[in-house]
Amino acid sequence: MPFAGVDFLQLDELLTEEERLVRDTFRRFVDDEILPVIGRHFREGTFDASWPRKLGSLGALGASLTGYGCAGLGPVAYGLIMQELERGDSGVRSFASVQGALVMYPIHSFGSEEQKQRWLPKMAAGEAIGCFGLTEPDFGSNPGGMRTTARRVGDTYVLNGEKRWITNGGLSDVAVVWAKTDEDGAGQGGAKSVRGFLVERGTPGFSTRDIHGKFSLRASVTSELIFEDCVVPASAMLPGVQGLRGPLSCLNQARFGISFGAIGAAMACYDEALRYTKDRKQFSRPLAGHQLVQAKLVDMLEEISKAQLLSLHLGRLKVAGTLRPAQISMAKRNNVRMALHIARNARDLLGANGITDEYQAGRHMCNLESVFTYEGTDHIHTLVIGEDITGIPAFD
Repeated sequence: MPFAGVDFLQLDELLTEEERLVRDTFRRFVDDEILPVIGRHFREGTFDASWPRKLGSLGALGASLTGYGCAGLGPVAYGLIMQELERGDSGVRSFASVQGALVMYPIHSFGSEEQKQRWLPKMAAGEAIGCFGLTEPDFGSNPGGMRTTARRVGDTYVLNGEKRWITNGGLSDVAVVWAKTDEDGAGQGGAKSVRGFLVERGTPGFSTRDIHGKFSLRASVTSELIFEDCVVPASAMLPGVQGLRGPLSCLNQARFGISFGAIGAAMACYDEALRYTKDRKQFSRPLAGHQLVQAKLVDMLEEISKAQLLSLHLGRLKVAGTLRPAQISMAKRNNVRMALHIARNARDLLGANGITDEYQAGRHMCNLESVFTYEGTDHIHTLVIGEDITGIPAFD
């Protein structure tokens, strides 16, 4: 049965016709293309090679960017795409988030015209895949401590270092890699020396290694990026940004989409739990007829509704140009917490069936453990908001 949505507060009335059309298009795509196969891909730990071009043909990749073959959609329409993709699976949404917000966005915002022309049309079509190299084995929440370096040698840079937990890494045709340089008077090692580089697959000294044995995001490729005296031309540098402002601005784009995506996972779990408990009978009545079960279902619906309002309002603030990073942190923190709690409760309501991949709740529950941590951990977003309201940073 096609997914009908979760809209207790009649929020459809607050969406534009275009936003509803975009959402419904991707709702059908997920029902037709993702849900029939995602259980197998999660079980086998594989990513469907047909998804990038299919998503590209629908305008999902770099959807909020303009020009260069991108769809040029508004923030809410973009967020609703992420919502529907994550209703299918967090791994599918992660692919689209990284491609659009973490790779295409910095090229579009900070790249040279040559870089934009070369990469953006192919990436928008799903013909080229990118990854975002920021996190390292020893530095996740503290990107300023990164050890990856880019040393200037004539008209080239020599990269050395390692990135880890990189979505799309093993699939990528190009990596946006953030490294510390020895230029601009900052001195190698300072956060202000961080620059972004486009490193193409096949460049000598650049290799990838996929991470296996994951309990979470199994339908997504997660990799290590390794740079050993990797020489790239000076023209590979993103010229329009310096310092951590570059990667952090990309992460804000992605976190905005995640706030919508988490709602999709929560809706999938709520819808499955509601259907299951109305159908399954215990003690002479459907499970849904028991008070404790109804209380859990009501809690789920209430939290989804609040998250929908939060993300929708942030989308309108983004259009107005008044959205602040701490507000994005609140949405990411709240909505992922909400979704993970709902996934756990949905698994509980499904009983033993909830631990099998015949049902969605267990898969979403495992995926959301990763979403809870990546793109800024729950703890870090808590401290970002804490600093915003007190004016006192709780970390260096």
